Amino acid sequence: MFERGRNKMIPVCEPTLTGKEKEYVGQCFDTNWISSAGEFIKKFEDGFSEYCGVRHGVACSNGSTALHLAVESLGIGKGDEVIMPDFTIISCAKSILQSGAKPVFIDVESDTWNIDPKKIREKINSNTKAIMVVHLFGHPCEMDEIMQIASEHNLKIIEDCAEAHGAEYKGKKVGSFGDVACFSFYSNKIITTGEGGMVITNSDEIAERLRLLRNLAFTEPRFVHHDFGYNYRLTNVQAAMGVAQLENIDNFVKARINNAKSYNEFFKNSDLVRTPICREGSKTVYWMYSVLLNQHDRDDVMNKLNEKGIQTRTLFYPMHMQPLLKEKGLVDENERFPVSEDLWKRGFYLPSSSSLTMEQIKFISETLLGVLNGNTN
Repeated sequence: MFERGRNKMIPVCEPTLTGKEKEYVGQCFDTNWISSAGEFIKKFEDGFSEYCGVRHGVACSNGSTALHLAVESLGIGKGDEVIMPDFTIISCAKSILQSGAKPVFIDVESDTWNIDPKKIREKINSNTKAIMVVHLFGHPCEMDEIMQIASEHNLKIIEDCAEAHGAEYKGKKVGSFGDVACFSFYSNKIITTGEGGMVITNSDEIAERLRLLRNLAFTEPRFVHHDFGYNYRLTNVQAAMGVAQLENIDNFVKARINNAKSYNEFFKNSDLVRTPICREGSKTVYWMYSVLLNQHDRDDVMNKLNEKGIQTRTLFYPMHMQPLLKEKGLVDENERFPVSEDLWKRGFYLPSSSSLTMEQIKFISETLLGVLNGNTN
């Protein structure tokens, strides 16, 4: 049986730095290329965009800035609307608001927890300019139907792939469907640069616009500006980590999938916990192994797991319930989002690191089942 050390908590996620991270970062220090220029930035951009099956990668400071760059690169601004899922992180709504546009919320599917394509059409109007899809927890959205809707109404597609590195829909990697796609390389993501992000695209024009915007819109002469940009650059040091992580991305993806298979095996005979699905035609990468409780109080269960040395996190707080967005008048108080609300009330995720051991998974699973079955030992 797994024995955790004294006062040692199993974290929900920790980075796996088992490759050439130190070697490549050391090269940055040895050559003094530690800021936003250096060979590793282009290597990372080219390597990651090739991995995703697109032509261009534009690295930036984090996933939130990637989203903002993506929205602005499409020319979305004041008076425009962007349809997005109600159940996601607030960075998605913030990126739309930063650009002067309005986020329009859609409830999610009850099985994948992704934006529900069947509800998109009813929110499209003359101000709608784009659909932002979020491949939540590593499960791809239903892209065929979404792409068809976008084509019918001449809408842009923004993919938020922050939780879905390596996920595939019908054999094609997420991030290769939309006009632009955004990734995060925060420390809990499948590959990490500590902090960092990237926008990928097949469009030469959009890529040029992204590179301009991320670097204060510098052109020639350098300090003569024709546009406002942002200091959203990634450093060479971070990119060096990214190159090393990219060399192991297939192993990291495999580890997350194996984590999920192991958890599923432990929970398969329990009717007290609902486990995540993988819809046919999808390759789900299980960024975080998320569950729903069928009977028990979520917060009480999470507290008991914490007492046992198992760290957990709640799922996302729905956009339509966010106080800030209500204050801004972005929420119709008469509209209901039953799936999003249910996920918030019943859901949380378990430790999901790529380096998680079978002994740890067994301990976590048996502890959770013990709590649910009233075993307090």
